[in-house]
Amino acid sequence: MKILERRVGDVVILDLHGRILTGEGDKALREAARRLADSGAGKLLLNFADVSFVDSSIVGEMVRTLTTVRREGGQLKLLNLPARIRSLLSTTRLLTIFETYDSEDEAVRSF
Repeated sequence: MKILERRVGDVVILDLHGRILTGEGDKALREAARRLADSGAGKLLLNFADVSFVDSSIVGEMVRTLTTVRREGGQLKLLNLPARIRSLLSTTRLLTIFETYDSEDEAVRSF
């Protein structure tokens, strides 16, 4: 997995690319979120548009990331969720704690 970071105004967008697998992908996401939270980036958007595969471990990492960002007073939102992740979040009722968007413009404005 590869993570590219960019900013739109004061929103940090993490563009996730490739396959997100246990060990490599979840660790990279955890480290990026911790670094951004520690630096005071309070508006974080995870973009899944270019993710080709995810395993179920990412759900736990998304919850940890949300907790990390909120603990620092920030917000985390999700963009372009793959059907598999949307289904897992729905089944576990975690979809109610995440704000999800299909449009980057709409997601950025929501902050």
